[in-house]
Amino acid sequence: MGTVVVGYVPTPRGRAALDHAVLESRRRDALLVVVNTSRGDALVDEEFLQGEALRALSQELAASGVAVEVRQPVHGRDVAEELAAVVEETDAELLVIGLRKRSAVGKLLMGSAAQRILLDVDCPILAVKAPPRGP
Repeated sequence: MGTVVVGYVPTPRGRAALDHAVLESRRRDALLVVVNTSRGDALVDEEFLQGEALRALSQELAASGVAVEVRQPVHGRDVAEELAAVVEETDAELLVIGLRKRSAVGKLLMGSAAQRILLDVDCPILAVKAPPRGP
C-alpha cells in the first residue's frame, strides 16, 4: 500500500488540500497521512487542531473510506521541514498542499513555505488552491 501525505490547516486552502488528498488516497488505494504541525506554540496556534476540532476531523476521516493516520508533530521545525520528514519517513508517493495568494513583497519578507516544499520534497506534489469565495 502506498502513502499520500497532506499538509492540513483548518482554513479554506487546508480544506481544499484535504479534499483532494482523500480523493487521491481513494484512487490509489493508499494510506492517507494528515500532517497538522506547530513550531512549538501549539496552545496558541490557531492552525493546530485540538479538542473538538481534532475529534471532528478524525470522525470525518474515519467515515471517508480511506485508511488514515493523523500526525501532529511539534518539533520546532517549519512546515516545509516537517512535511519533508514525513514524506521521507513514509516513502510517500504524493504530497498534497494547499496554496494561498501572497504578494511578492509578502513572499520576500516572510518566505514561501510552498516554495521550500516544492524545492525540498522528493516526491510528486499536488498544489491545490482553495475555491474562490462566493459573493
